[in-house]
Amino acid sequence: MPTTDLTAVRRLGILGGTFDPIHYGHLAIAEEAWERCHLDMVLFMPAGDPPHKPDELASAEQRFHMVEMAIADNPHFCLSRLELDRPGPSYTVDTLRELHARYPQTELYFIIGTDAAQEFFSWRDPQGILACARIIAAARPGIAETVLSAAREAGMLVLHTPGVAVSSTEIRTRANRGWSLRYLTPPSVIDFLHNEGLYRNCEIV
Repeated sequence: MPTTDLTAVRRLGILGGTFDPIHYGHLAIAEEAWERCHLDMVLFMPAGDPPHKPDELASAEQRFHMVEMAIADNPHFCLSRLELDRPGPSYTVDTLRELHARYPQTELYFIIGTDAAQEFFSWRDPQGILACARIIAAARPGIAETVLSAAREAGMLVLHTPGVAVSSTEIRTRANRGWSLRYLTPPSVIDFLHNEGLYRNCEIV
C-alpha cells in the first residue's frame, strides 16, 4: 500500500533504511512489529542521503520504487518520500520531529535492529529521538542476552523476530554474480533488478 492517510493512525511504526535493495528480512521485521506491538500501520522510510552509508548503489528513486513494489500487497504497510525529498543528510531525529509535528496525536515507534541499537547513543541527538518515539529493537535469533539487556535498560522494546538470514549486501553480491535471488526478495523486486541491470559489473560494498 504505497500511500495512505495517517491522520487517523494512533500507533505508527517507522522502518527506515537505505533499502539497497529491500528484502524479506525487512518485511518480516515490519510485519512482526505490526502484529506484536499492536501498531496500526508501519511506514517505510527510504533514506535520501544516509550519513552513515554514503555508497549506496541504486538511486534514491530506484530504492523508493523497489520498496513501493515490495509492500504493495500489504494493507498495513505504507511508504514515505519525506527523507528523499528533504535536502541534506537524513538524520532520524529530524524525520521523527517532522512526523511528530504532522501527527501530534500519533504514538511513534521507530524500528531498528539490535546492531543499530548498540550504536544508538552515538547517533545525532538520541535524546531528541527518544522524546519523539519509542524505540523497537528487533532481535534475530542468537543475539547475545547482554545486547538485549542493554537495549531494555535504555528503555527500548525488544522484539524477537523470525530469523530471516538475508542482507542487502548478500543480494547485491548475488546479483553481481548473476546468481538466483529467488526467496530473498519479492519477485517484483527481482524483476526490477534484472530490468534495470542493478548491481551488475560494479564494486559491491
